Amino acid sequence: MRALTKALVSVTTAVGIAAGGLATAGTAMAAPASSAQQQAASAEVGTLAVVNLGLNTARAKNWQCWLRDTGYNPGTIDGQLGTNSWKAAQRKFKDWGLYDDSIDGIVGSNTISALQEYLNLHGADLDVDGIAGPETKDEFWDFNATGC
Repeated sequence: MRALTKALVSVTTAVGIAAGGLATAGTAMAAPASSAQQQAASAEVGTLAVVNLGLNTARAKNWQCWLRDTGYNPGTIDGQLGTNSWKAAQRKFKDWGLYDDSIDGIVGSNTISALQEYLNLHGADLDVDGIAGPETKDEFWDFNATGC
């Protein structure tokens, strides 16, 4: 009986050690992300940082040219409304008294409200609610019909 108990304890101990070792190896030995995976993740972040609000590349370039031509540098005219483009827009809106938040290039409700107010100054009839709904996107599309 003593030999059987000793064998059972030895087997249980061995299984416990093996299981603990495997659990540790599973987390500690995980392979790092490949450079392709890291680049894909970076591209996703970059894509998320672009907020064209329904504009295609040509109309987004028109918005960037309009910002540049009215004295607000949006950075590269590439049709991708990223942080630099929106910082330029926020500076313009702030100068017009439509925006009182930080110049961060993030398109939040304050930036959308300022855009809606600005579009209203140019003939739109939008509710200034900070939501980039279909009407806001349509007016933004129309505003950027011509440019570069």
